[in-house]
Amino acid sequence: MTHLTPHTTRGRIRVLVIAIAGLLAAALVAAAPAQAKPGNACDKQNNNTLQKLLACMTVDGVREHQAALQAIADASTDPDYPDSRAAGTEGYAGSVDYVVDTLEAAGWDVSLDPVDITYSSPSLLRQLTPVDATYPTGAFTGSGSGDVTGAVIPVDINLDGDRASDSGCTADDYDPSLFTGDNDIALVQRGTCNFGEKAYWAELAGAEAVIIFNQGNTPAREGLIVANGSSRNDGSPVFHGIPVVGASFDQGVALSQADATARVRVLIETRTDYNVIAELPGENDDNVVMAGAHLDSVLAGPGINDNGSGSAVLLELAQLIRKLEPVNTIRLGWWAAEEQGLVGSTSYVNKQPQEELDRIAAYLNFDMVGSPNYFIGVYDADESSFVAGAPVPDGSAAIEDLFEQYFTFAGVPYDDSAFSGRSDYQAFINNGIPSSGLFTGAEVIKTPEQAAIWGGTAGDQFDPCYHLACDTYDNNSNAALAANSGAVAHAVLTLSYSTEAVNGVPGEAVPGSNPLRLPTEFAGPEHTFAGPLGGEGPHDHDHDGEEG
Repeated sequence: MTHLTPHTTRGRIRVLVIAIAGLLAAALVAAAPAQAKPGNACDKQNNNTLQKLLACMTVDGVREHQAALQAIADASTDPDYPDSRAAGTEGYAGSVDYVVDTLEAAGWDVSLDPVDITYSSPSLLRQLTPVDATYPTGAFTGSGSGDVTGAVIPVDINLDGDRASDSGCTADDYDPSLFTGDNDIALVQRGTCNFGEKAYWAELAGAEAVIIFNQGNTPAREGLIVANGSSRNDGSPVFHGIPVVGASFDQGVALSQADATARVRVLIETRTDYNVIAELPGENDDNVVMAGAHLDSVLAGPGINDNGSGSAVLLELAQLIRKLEPVNTIRLGWWAAEEQGLVGSTSYVNKQPQEELDRIAAYLNFDMVGSPNYFIGVYDADESSFVAGAPVPDGSAAIEDLFEQYFTFAGVPYDDSAFSGRSDYQAFINNGIPSSGLFTGAEVIKTPEQAAIWGGTAGDQFDPCYHLACDTYDNNSNAALAANSGAVAHAVLTLSYSTEAVNGVPGEAVPGSNPLRLPTEFAGPEHTFAGPLGGEGPHDHDHDGEEG
C-alpha cells in the first residue's frame, strides 16, 4: 500500500474536499460537510448522491443534536447523577426519547429493544476510627451490593520502600482466624494480580466487604483506583456477592491503622434501558447494512464527545437519507450501557437468531468522532499497522477501504486505529459480521508527530475530558466532526447501494458517483509514528481488569 502524504489540519473550522492529484481535470469537486447548515432543500430532496448528501451533512446539523443531548443532561433532576446521561439515569431516558422522536419525525421505522443494565447509587467509603473521614470512592465492576460497618483487616500490604505488593492474590494471604465476624472488611493493595482475583479470595475467606487501595509505588498509582473486578487471572468471570470499592494510597494508609473501622456501601440494582433501532427498508431486505453508536455517557458527566458525537452524526445522517430508496436495507442502532461493558450491543446481537445475523452484511461503529485534540483513526481491519486483538471477519477490510477512500478523496490525513474489539462492534465481529469504524482518540497522549499532521497539542490527551464531567458541548473539534461526518455519509450511502466488495452480494453504483472519480488507491500514513497511534484503538474500558 502506498502512503498518503499527510496534510496539516491545524486551525481548520471545516474540511474542504479537494480533487485528487492526477484526477483534477476530470473530477467533479464536491464539498465536504460544511460548517453552516443549508436551507430546507436538504429536507425536501432525495439525498441519493454523494454530492447532495455531503453538501447537506453539516457540522451545524450534528452540533444541534449534541446541543440537545447537553440540554437533556442539564435538565435532568436525577437524584444520584443529575448531569449525566449514563445507563439507568433520567438523562439516558431523555436521550432515548429524543432519538426516537427525531427518527419518527423523519419517517424511520423505530423500535425499542429492552436491555437489563446494572445501576449503582453513589458508593460510600467512610472511615470511623481512629479518624472520622469520608473518602471519594466507587464500586469496582463486578461488585456486589451491601452496606457493611465493621473492622478493617489489612491483607499482606506493603506501605514502605518499593511498596511491591501481591496483596490478596492467593488464598494464603488471608488469615481465616481474622475473618470470623459478620462485618469484616478486607483491605488489599493494588499489585501483581487482577482486581477480581483479590476480591474473589477475600470473599472466600469470609470478608463481608473489600477495599482495594492504590499501590503507591509511582505517582501514577497514588490516586483513587476504581476499575474492573469482574475477572480472575485466568480470565474467568467472577461477580461478587459483597461490595468492592476503591481508595487512594493515602487513604489505604489511614485505613490500615490499628483498630480501624469503616463503613462500605454499594447499592446495586437491575434496571431496564433501551437500545434504539431504526430501519429503512431496501429492495433487498435480506442484505442489511448496519451502523451504530452508543448513546450512554459515563456517570461523571453528559458525554457529549463520548459518545454524543457518534450518536449525533448518525442522527443527522438518518434525517438526511430518510427519502432514500436504497438497494439494501439500512439499520441504525443507538446502544445502551456501552460504558458498563458493551451491554446494549451485546444484548442485541445475542438475542438475534442465526438467520437474522446472516442478514447483516456489514456493521459500522462510530465511537468518539469529535475529540478536541483529535487524530483521524480508522479501525485497522487489514492489520497493516496493528495485529488485531479480536477476530477480523472477512469483508471488514473492504469497509476500512471505504473510509480510507473518502479521506483520500477529501485530502484529510488519517491513520490506523487498532482493531481491538473494545467498542460496540465486538459482538458483531464475534459472530462473523464484517465491521470497521472511526475513532478520534481518548485518554492516550498525542505525540509531536501527530500534532504536526492534525494540529492540536502534543503532550495532551486526544480527549482531555475523557470520562470526566467536562465532556460537555464545548469538548469538541469541528474539524474532526466534519471529516468523520463525510466519511460516515460516504460509507453508509455506498453500502446501501452495494455490499459486493464486503460479502459478494451484487448491487448498484451510487448515483452520480462516476463524475467524482473516487480514488482506487489509498493508504494512511501507517507506521509513521512509534507506538500505537490511538492507544488501544477505541477507548479502553478496562474490560480485562488487569493490573497493568
